[in-house]
Amino acid sequence: MYQYRQILVRLRQGDTDRQIARARLMGRRKLSAVRVVAHEHGWLDPQAPLPADAELAAVFSVSTATGPVSLAPWREPIRQWQQSGIQGSTIHAALVREHGYTGSYSTVYRLLRRLAAEQGQAVPLRLEFAPAEAAQVDFGAGPLITDVYTGEVFKSWFFVMTLCHSRHQYVELVRDQTVATWLGCHRRAFEWFGGVVHRVIIDNAKCAITRADDDIKAVPFREC
Repeated sequence: MYQYRQILVRLRQGDTDRQIARARLMGRRKLSAVRVVAHEHGWLDPQAPLPADAELAAVFSVSTATGPVSLAPWREPIRQWQQSGIQGSTIHAALVREHGYTGSYSTVYRLLRRLAAEQGQAVPLRLEFAPAEAAQVDFGAGPLITDVYTGEVFKSWFFVMTLCHSRHQYVELVRDQTVATWLGCHRRAFEWFGGVVHRVIIDNAKCAITRADDDIKAVPFREC
């Protein structure tokens, strides 16, 4: 009954159906019906006491029971939504809008926590690489740099190469992400490491990928 009591408070304050629906307490169509019933029973008078839960349950023909058990009919869809990364507030709004659910968001939240505990904590997969097998490369945003002579302000980027086995890194600050800079950074990185790796793993850098094609096979960097 918490949901209905909250709606009555908002109605007494003069909130519109649109404003209450934005708070995801109830859909606008159902809100209109609740407003009519509340007006007929005199519940919209700010001076009158709010009705008891038993009276609300009798008028709206809903159960006063609370807790995750009330979500039993939708337990599996809720589990699937959670695994898809959908937020709890969105799940609650969908239940209210599409399935006529009358429970509170806190009930949905408790069920989501229980489902998360049942699934257990995800264990990250650790990738294993042999020495000199691979290196990961990418550009990252650097600071804005001001030319002390001209006053020009320009962007910068960090070129980062990380050896997958040892996690040793080579980092270079550059002013652009052109292909020439990209290749030059690779050359200087390999010179600094004192050797080359069998393959380079690229993190979707625009200067390194000209087009997407599932038929193109990855080849070792030293063969390029």
